[in-house]
Amino acid sequence: MSDGIGEFQLDVLKEIGNIGAGHAATSLSDLLDRTIDMKVPTVRKATFEEATEMTGGPEEMVVTTFLRVLGDAPATMFFILQPDQADYFTKEMIGQTQGSFKDLSAGTMMYSAAQELGNILAGSYLSALSDFTKLDLQPSVPELTVDMFGAIVNSGLVEVSNETDEVIIVETVLLDPLKDEGINGYFLLLPDPGSYRVIFESLGVSTDEY
Repeated sequence: MSDGIGEFQLDVLKEIGNIGAGHAATSLSDLLDRTIDMKVPTVRKATFEEATEMTGGPEEMVVTTFLRVLGDAPATMFFILQPDQADYFTKEMIGQTQGSFKDLSAGTMMYSAAQELGNILAGSYLSALSDFTKLDLQPSVPELTVDMFGAIVNSGLVEVSNETDEVIIVETVLLDPLKDEGINGYFLLLPDPGSYRVIFESLGVSTDEY
């Protein structure tokens, strides 16, 4: 059974992502006490190699929240931010001005804030997916890692890479009125073998191409 999915299924995942983004924006707005918007401009499928290049290449330093999705449709999820972008939001969350993920001088509070940020965003997406599908989907405790993208992702792909070479990339843009440019982040969603079918059949979407 192929794990390839078509444009219609990607559109479904994007719509779910937009709803999750709305939930995440509300949570972040409450946390920062100002209006934060979050958009999902694209959802696409890519090979692991393409995903690596999209996020800056295997040697690019990134701040990554990693978690397992447990329940009816097990999966692996990564949320990826560039270090300077992670610096901005985590410092805003804790009111700190010193330290940076870029040179590994971020302190414990920044690490905790970045982990919470990833938890909020991943949890919002999973909540929307669970509401849509009526499936039981629960996130594991998230793990935060600052390392080269290739090292982080490869460590999480050892098991699933034997089954598929595709990943779903959900691009996100966080919009803060205090910042001129949007902050781009990426979810990498890797359903376990069989989970695609469970997800789409629960939505009444054809899985004939599987």
